[in-house]
Amino acid sequence: MPDKPVEKEMSFLDHLEELRWHLVRSAIVVMVLMVVLFVYKDFVFDTIILGPKNPNFITYRWFCQLGEWLNAKDSLCFGQIPMKLISTNMSGQFTTHVWVSFIGGLIVAFPYVFWEIWRFVKPGLYEKERGYTRGIVFYASILFAAGVAFGYYLIAPLSVSFLGGYQVSAEVLNTIDLNSYISTVTTLTLATGATFEMPIIIYFLTKIGFVGPTFLRTYRKHAIVVILIIAAIITPPDVISQLIVTFPLMLLYEISILISARVERRSISK
Repeated sequence: MPDKPVEKEMSFLDHLEELRWHLVRSAIVVMVLMVVLFVYKDFVFDTIILGPKNPNFITYRWFCQLGEWLNAKDSLCFGQIPMKLISTNMSGQFTTHVWVSFIGGLIVAFPYVFWEIWRFVKPGLYEKERGYTRGIVFYASILFAAGVAFGYYLIAPLSVSFLGGYQVSAEVLNTIDLNSYISTVTTLTLATGATFEMPIIIYFLTKIGFVGPTFLRTYRKHAIVVILIIAAIITPPDVISQLIVTFPLMLLYEISILISARVERRSISK
């Protein structure tokens, strides 16, 4: 006799009501953190958001030290980025302040938000499935934090340095709108955080039979090409930078294949 979910069945409206309260609690936590970040404007903007445009940013120092270690002279050292940020709308800086505070609150609150969502999903799982997903909130939070850090400390500064410093002519100055800069940094950071959730996503897609290790191995070459293209677009035109971005993404893909294979073996052995 197959095992059944432990909790009693709820009506559709009961599920909606429960989901609403999970979302409300998540929203409250995000809003509280948003207010805190809004208050500490100087640190959030001068140190964090505008950090990647500073030539003394830690990533640029790391690359310069790497260049010295590889005897590459100054080929990996980044100088002053020839770009100036401006705000062209009357309310531009205020709305940007609010938006950045919200994004920051969402990133910091991710473990709690994911936990609330998991609390809603978990009762619908069978007892064995709950055992397989033990610690998922912890692993999802770690992966997201690693992805955000990877995006902020590597992809965002490389993109800002390359795109902000790229000139078709010395006569054309890079005077960039604040919203464009903020959008680039936040989008790359959040997108990388979401990308690092790939092993979790593959786990559930394998559980429902949508993908499997065979499918992932078959399209490995396609995945490599896509990752290389992405790395070439978002990094400066040098091989070392592209490899630094490519390697972690490829490692995530291979880990996803191993997770998918393990899930499939467990399903067959039942």
